[in-house]
Amino acid sequence: MSVANEAIFSQSPGAEASGRSELRRGALPARRLLIATDAWHPQVNGVVRSIEHMVARAADFGFEATVLEPGAFRSVPMPTYPEIRLALPRPSRIARFIVQVKPQYVHIATEGPIGLMVRRYCLARGLAFSTGLHTRFPEYAAARFPLSERPLYRMLRWFHAPADCVMVGTQTMHDELAAKGFDNLVLWQKGVDCAQFRPRTRKRPDGAPPIFLTVARLAVEKNLEAFLALDLPGQKIVVGDGPDRERLQAIDPSARFLGKLTGEPLAEIYRSADVFVFPSLTDTFGIVMLEALASGVPVAAYPVPGPLDVLGSSGAGVMDWDLRRAIMAARGIEPAVCRAHAEGFDWIESARQFYGHVVAYGLAQRDTRRDTGGPMPFAAKA
Repeated sequence: MSVANEAIFSQSPGAEASGRSELRRGALPARRLLIATDAWHPQVNGVVRSIEHMVARAADFGFEATVLEPGAFRSVPMPTYPEIRLALPRPSRIARFIVQVKPQYVHIATEGPIGLMVRRYCLARGLAFSTGLHTRFPEYAAARFPLSERPLYRMLRWFHAPADCVMVGTQTMHDELAAKGFDNLVLWQKGVDCAQFRPRTRKRPDGAPPIFLTVARLAVEKNLEAFLALDLPGQKIVVGDGPDRERLQAIDPSARFLGKLTGEPLAEIYRSADVFVFPSLTDTFGIVMLEALASGVPVAAYPVPGPLDVLGSSGAGVMDWDLRRAIMAARGIEPAVCRAHAEGFDWIESARQFYGHVVAYGLAQRDTRRDTGGPMPFAAKA
């Protein structure tokens, strides 16, 4: 593989190891999976983390995972969000790379330019593929632009309709999307690294002011102003970056904005908190909630999809339409309750579900000529 190709394709380490897979039989060669995504490093979000963990565990399930990502394509800044760059891949380059990889399975993780080009390639050749639906894109877009959610959901249905299965993170999202006319939906639960995110070992000094933490992209769809506008008896800490940072800092100048953190610095910040605040109304899951819970930190959130699925009736958090009331009530939750609940969300089990769906829904090499749903809805009306 050339240097240019290596910049685009990231392969799972040790993918040729044998004897470690529950899906593999005997010493069969690793099965080749292509994951196409428009979300990749340096972005830090749930989509990237989920794909990273699936790639890292590919060999355990008898796969060699190759990520087709934006790194080596020409790109442009995303409107209203210049930190994210949109790849501009040529169909011929996409085709050449797919031919080189020779995937037996294809998973399209995002609906961006790379996802669209890989979808087009598979449909033109009758190749089966799965997709993932990770975000409430129509709600995100409607929060940024004067757009109606309805035509955006029509576009999403068009994109995902030809997939052999559409992986979604929670039962709530499964039911909501089914009610909106999406087909072939299957559950793919996300996880948390309980070795990296762990509770603090020393008790905070008596009388120390409480720390209220949130970790999120600093963007309008995360509803962070609902947290920052609250009068709370302690220190607010915000981890993350994004286009709305200046606006959000003006809401509460006393809040500490730490920027983007990863690895141990991020884990240490989680451990320092007394309550994790998750004010989003539009997330489909919320891996950051699991990271907080694994760190022994209770969650305060609105009773909406994401928190409803992650927290449920576990007692590890409080959901209330009065966010301040939820925050204050969450302070009384024991760290052990939070940790025990987080341990039920395991990345190995997540990978077992993911690769199980990939296998169950067939080889990309089989001919699956099907209805493509016609042209993209917006294009059809142009």
